[in-house]
Amino acid sequence: MLVKIYGSALHGVSAQTITIEVNVDQGIGYHLVGLPDNAVKESSHRISAALKNNGFKLPGKKITINMAPADLRKEGSAYDLSIALGILAASNQIQADHIGDYIIIGELSLDGSLQPLKGVLPIAFQAKEEGFRGIILPKQNVREAAIVDGLDVYGIENIREVIDFFHQGIPLQKTTIDIEKEFAGKTSDFPFDFSEVKGQESAKRALEVSAAGGHNIILIGPPGSGKTMLAKRIPSILPALTLREALETTKIHSVAGKIGTETSLMTSRPFRSPHHTISDVALVGGGSYPQPGEISLAHNGVLFLDEMPEFKRAVLEVMRQPLEDREVTISRAKFTVRYPASFMLVASMNPSPSGYFPDDPNNTSTVMEMQRYLNRLSGPLLDRIDIHIEVPKVDFEQLSDKRKGESSDEIRRRVMKARKIQEERFRESDIHYNAQMGRKDIEKHCELDATSENLLKNAMEKLNLSARAYDRILKVSRTIADLEGSSEIRPADIAEAIQYRSLDREFWNI
Repeated sequence: MLVKIYGSALHGVSAQTITIEVNVDQGIGYHLVGLPDNAVKESSHRISAALKNNGFKLPGKKITINMAPADLRKEGSAYDLSIALGILAASNQIQADHIGDYIIIGELSLDGSLQPLKGVLPIAFQAKEEGFRGIILPKQNVREAAIVDGLDVYGIENIREVIDFFHQGIPLQKTTIDIEKEFAGKTSDFPFDFSEVKGQESAKRALEVSAAGGHNIILIGPPGSGKTMLAKRIPSILPALTLREALETTKIHSVAGKIGTETSLMTSRPFRSPHHTISDVALVGGGSYPQPGEISLAHNGVLFLDEMPEFKRAVLEVMRQPLEDREVTISRAKFTVRYPASFMLVASMNPSPSGYFPDDPNNTSTVMEMQRYLNRLSGPLLDRIDIHIEVPKVDFEQLSDKRKGESSDEIRRRVMKARKIQEERFRESDIHYNAQMGRKDIEKHCELDATSENLLKNAMEKLNLSARAYDRILKVSRTIADLEGSSEIRPADIAEAIQYRSLDREFWNI
């Protein structure tokens, strides 16, 4: 007897429905075809033990299982449950007339219980899009899948529950989540606040500009000046995730297996801070079985690279294309996977190997040592960072001041006001904030008067800036004008934007 049952395979951050055809016929043997990997091939042992421990058995006949499309490699253990049910139905051990109405996924333990899976959210979205009635999956993943409206989501603990559902009509408990209510009810409770930062007013201003326009930023300062402390507070001044962004972000973290069992929807922007020993594959994604890397996990959030020159140069260079295109493409011989990577890069570095600025008495680094240290960051990579800001040491008077600084809430209100202006400006395009502007957008929205143009021309000539740095200055000046509520870019806005190119200044050309 032939039975068709449906599972799902992940491809990047999307899913593809897999048709599992199970045929039980005269003869002996267990044949699994359709490019299964080792985890899928080993399913026969898990399935055999799980069925036996729940009062069923593998039939002593010829079992042929085809996983279509046959040219797509099937990976992981998520097909255990669907294959097991297909075998039971094809051997007439159970009646399952409506089994084709559902996507069924789950990894079986030997006692028939189910283990949690990765990538449940994109599978649920695909199931709804293709018109399936519902999805049956491990109970640990049920809240994640229940985000998808219009799809019956059933979480189970043991294969016996599904057998009773199809064979005896015993209903399963459906899980529903009011996504609007859940999303609106979650308030952003940040562990860090800018009111705790002593001094560093220029750095805080630069971070405000960076957050308002989604600009990449690098903080340059000696040890203990507060670079990491400032970076950790950036999420507290960013606008809250929109529902669309929350779904996008949750989908990526679902594929990477980063969603907790009690979590249904990510409601705060991600903040990723990988260690400097990270590999290029771990940073941008990939591997034998491609997975999203840190830059994709930071999508719609912040990627913080602490002590950036300590990262391997090859690792940093692979970020060039994602920083421009806001997505990363992983190419293999037989397929190509794209992961979104629209993140705000925040980096920090010391001014020299000794940790101090060149004119600091504590600086013990030679000119050659400092040059080698700065050369760890390539010019093309620095060009892609819109704002370079120096973070000097904080003096005793500022540290001992008992007064609270400006709170994150106050800064965030100004940031959100500037973002509203940008939303209105780009309402008919695919971009959302100033950092995403292309050449045509810059020409349209960053017109300069004669004074501003002359000021920028002088800066370009004196600092020997690249064409990319020119675009960066215009984008940042547009954001500064938005923060001031000005429709025009003024000379003061250009002057401030030029000041945010510290590493281009002669001071650093040692």
